[in-house]
Amino acid sequence: MIKNKMSLLCLKAKSKINSRFQMGTSRIGNYQIAYTDILSLYMEYKDIFCHLIYHFNSKKSDPYIIDGGGCIGMSVLYFKSIYPESRIICFEPDLEIFKILQHNLTTNNVNAVTLINAGLAKEEGILSFSPDNADGGRIIENDQGSMKIRTVRLSEYLSEPVDFLKLNIEGQELPVLQEVEESGKLRNIREMVIEYHGWPDEDQKLGELLVILDRNGFRYLIHDFDRETCSASKPPFRLGPLTTWFCLIYAQRQDVS
Repeated sequence: MIKNKMSLLCLKAKSKINSRFQMGTSRIGNYQIAYTDILSLYMEYKDIFCHLIYHFNSKKSDPYIIDGGGCIGMSVLYFKSIYPESRIICFEPDLEIFKILQHNLTTNNVNAVTLINAGLAKEEGILSFSPDNADGGRIIENDQGSMKIRTVRLSEYLSEPVDFLKLNIEGQELPVLQEVEESGKLRNIREMVIEYHGWPDEDQKLGELLVILDRNGFRYLIHDFDRETCSASKPPFRLGPLTTWFCLIYAQRQDVS
């Protein structure tokens, strides 16, 4: 933990003096990481390795994990640090980010991870995507994105029990959960952490998402990150037409021991 905090302080200092959206590499603890945006790397390391937003306890040495929205691989590296024998399927739709994800896992000798260059969505197909050269690229309706990505259904990968599901898919979380519920496979998931994205230009979907979890036997907790990651949800509240906010939903199925 002390090593993590030292790495975090170094990353924070680096993020303050280096320009955003510039490619580079950084040594973080035992890892050599290639990145596209130093601020995004700092935020991911802070939230994942220091605040432990994707931590879970498993009785298995080789839990089955699905990582939706792998970005440059920080979440995969964390999962492998706590469960070296875990089996992971990781989805990342942005081809350029996907190449860096591949590089980071190879460089750090990470094995038993299936990488899929596709986004998770309600339907299989080709959709418009708006990249941001960092961790916030997202599917865009009305063909307004600057690239096309392949999309797949999460339910196709739920043929066996999933010990942990992570979804950070920039606004597709509700459609993906709806599709999995319709397939009848939502109960194949034991635990999950979903990042909900409250985009100002889209309908509010948090309520519908929580209803799905409730009626499928999940209990949940909600957390809105720290002020660095999500200042909009901290008092005094100022809700304007451009306010974007995020929160984490941790959910656990209650009918398993």
